[in-house]
Amino acid sequence: MYKSIIIGTGPSGLTAAIYLARANMNPLVIEGPEPGGQLTTTTEVENFPGFPEGIMGPELMANMRKQAERFGAKFITGWVNSVDLSERPFKLQVEGQGEIVGESLIISTGASAKYLGIPGEKDNVGRGVSTCATCDGFFFRNKKIIVIGGGDSAMEEANFLTRFATEVELVNRRDELRASKIMQDRAKSNDKIVWSLNRTPLEVVANGMGVTGLKVRNNATGEEELIETSGVFIAIGHTPNTGFLNGQIDTDEHGYIRTKPGSSETNIPGVFACGDVQDNKYRQAITAAGSGCMAALDCEKFLEGSITQDWGESLPQ
Repeated sequence: MYKSIIIGTGPSGLTAAIYLARANMNPLVIEGPEPGGQLTTTTEVENFPGFPEGIMGPELMANMRKQAERFGAKFITGWVNSVDLSERPFKLQVEGQGEIVGESLIISTGASAKYLGIPGEKDNVGRGVSTCATCDGFFFRNKKIIVIGGGDSAMEEANFLTRFATEVELVNRRDELRASKIMQDRAKSNDKIVWSLNRTPLEVVANGMGVTGLKVRNNATGEEELIETSGVFIAIGHTPNTGFLNGQIDTDEHGYIRTKPGSSETNIPGVFACGDVQDNKYRQAITAAGSGCMAALDCEKFLEGSITQDWGESLPQ
């Protein structure tokens, strides 16, 4: 029986682990086969406070993990196949570990960026391929880059990237966009954005040092074209990692866990959510870490019997 169990080891989960461990809650942290979250696929992180020269993503995550271990957090590795949240204590079925039981649960499983599944894409993540303009746009100053997508997020990323790039070419496989009219109008009024609609991405081209182009098929003519670029930003959305919950927690229409405004509390007393699994707006390491702190403090108060929530009554002990 654990006082608290944390699922996920990105910035939010590891921050929660640090806070709970320092509060002598001895949390158990369950990490998947790819510990550290999306930051482990990022080369250099320059926007996390406290590192004026920047820090490598995997190094930042390793340091957070060591900090949590220093204060007594325990780590195990395995997929959480299912959870039973119908009553406390909560029961988790973890691959290779069997059943694990806890009085409280913090879900910090993040959201996975959607990829196209084309050759050269995954191989060049961190070397010209990115899914986060805010994270990586700075590295493409005075270069030409491509944004792939046709929704609001693609329009937003394209507009943001024009702050750095000499030109942003937006590639979409349809000849029309899914984005809202206001977002389309904003992008179309930006002189730095050029349009390559009705083109299907086929391959990310690289030279071993980084991305050099994107091969596409012109759907109108059937011909293949090569668009030269220094970077390819994939902006086709994210998928929150909540499948293992099997619908036991309230989520929004996109699958992100709903939390009480201003807190990390879910609709189930004793279950908290933090990081990208409940944040479809900011998706930054620093905001994830902040929400991990919130989850730990909320969890600690819950275990002490002093927390209430707007979903209904005081949380039972």
